[in-house]
Amino acid sequence: MMTPPYSRTLIELVREQANRAPNQTALVCPQGRFTYADLAARAAQVAGAMHALGVRRGDRVGLLMSNRVEWIDVCLGAGAVGAVTVPLSSWSTRAELAVLLKDSDLSLLVTAARFGDSHFEADLVALQDAPGMPSVHRHWLIDGELGKFPDFATQVSRATPLEVAAPGEGPSAGDDVLILYTSGSTSAPKSVPLQQFALIENGFNIGERQGLTADDRVLLAAPLFWAFGGANALPATFSHGATLVLMERFDPALALTVIEKERCTSIYTLPAMTAALVRHPTYQTKRLSSLRTGLMIGSPEDFLFAVEKLGASELCNVYGATETYGNCAVTWHHWPLERRAHCQGPPLPGQQMRFVDEVTGAIVPAGTPGLTEVRGFITRGYSGASAAQNAKTFSDDGYYKTGDMGMINTDGDFVFVGRISEMIKRAGINVSPAEVEEVLRRHPSVQEAAVVGVPDAARGERIFAFVVPVTSGNFDLEALSLHCAKEASKYKLPDHIEVCESLPLTVTGKLQRNELKKLAVRRAAELSAQ
Repeated sequence: MMTPPYSRTLIELVREQANRAPNQTALVCPQGRFTYADLAARAAQVAGAMHALGVRRGDRVGLLMSNRVEWIDVCLGAGAVGAVTVPLSSWSTRAELAVLLKDSDLSLLVTAARFGDSHFEADLVALQDAPGMPSVHRHWLIDGELGKFPDFATQVSRATPLEVAAPGEGPSAGDDVLILYTSGSTSAPKSVPLQQFALIENGFNIGERQGLTADDRVLLAAPLFWAFGGANALPATFSHGATLVLMERFDPALALTVIEKERCTSIYTLPAMTAALVRHPTYQTKRLSSLRTGLMIGSPEDFLFAVEKLGASELCNVYGATETYGNCAVTWHHWPLERRAHCQGPPLPGQQMRFVDEVTGAIVPAGTPGLTEVRGFITRGYSGASAAQNAKTFSDDGYYKTGDMGMINTDGDFVFVGRISEMIKRAGINVSPAEVEEVLRRHPSVQEAAVVGVPDAARGERIFAFVVPVTSGNFDLEALSLHCAKEASKYKLPDHIEVCESLPLTVTGKLQRNELKKLAVRRAAELSAQ
């Protein structure tokens, strides 16, 4: 086990590692290789530019880009002046960006002009007068093409580095470091603030469960704006002085090459990622021979498959949510394989779990499944519009109500039993049914819509949508699919849309989602048999 870092803010953590081992590689990414000393110096330069602009402690700095060095630079630079980083999903459509901008209250937005098929610069030019959009001079652009916003590199290069903020201006342990947006039970994403000290402490504990040391090289292809990345892999790696190996997006061919070239020892994977690696024509176990540990989300079968095919013999099983700083339970890397496969490990230090009866709310006896509630390293509550959900999501005594069924077994390990909430877990990513339903309803031909998850061996769950047309007769499914592709991120798109005359409702008009799910499972089986 390693000695925990003394730092209680993210920027201090990087400075601490830079002082300890300035030449240690902290980051490998498409933009190059960077030591901890490099990151500290780059953060000081960005902090100087932000300070000159007037960004101060408590302000919010938005990030809209893929996994690249500038993501780290802006996050650390914002932290150095006491500001809070608000990463926006790089999967967002223009309509989704409008919602995020309105809710996030940004003082500065730093954006990459493009990523994949997304042209963020054009989107943000179109949204220039939208509610919440920062003024032009408070929007810095990377690799801009249209000349509408100040160039990020120019602003940073002109600045005087800010090595340490004046007393009272820099970050403190209790300040928020990140505000992550995550899918919720309502149609709009939830805004989840995470504190500096808790991010580091929980991240360090996650790294300990993996057995990380300064010699490890951690592969992350999941996005940093997701808790699995920014609230988990990032602090777990940096708190151990290890190397974070970033991919801008997951591509199985490239991932195999990166793992082999960089001799990655830890991998953050999902069932769909593992399957894609194994199915790729260039997959060979010897290419992954450096892998030892990492984190995995999935069923026992998914977990065992990943250990066997990736060769990561010390892979860890995990449970958690954005609200719990990514993970609140993780198995130890050195445990027997079968134990790791069939539980998610004991609660991390500083995390407490209890289980309550779904009907009465009473705490259930040990070993009995109940609704899982977590206290400790959890968000203090949602911000923005989603703050309206705080009263029902967090108990009076400080527990976060996950909506998941679980229990502690006789070994003291948490066991995930099932998802009670309506969230769909597609390829390891939470998708809100209400969010997809809202997109479907916005099409003029749709009168009503309902979305449920259907179990799927490859993806965990598929998104199955039912729509009631405005008028009877021929229905243009292709037009509706094109509408969805324009309005929603790819991971939220329905895998199947079923046209129906009506939805199953209670006598009070409430959707009978359980009945709909049964119907979806039957229909999916019929389609598979065809």
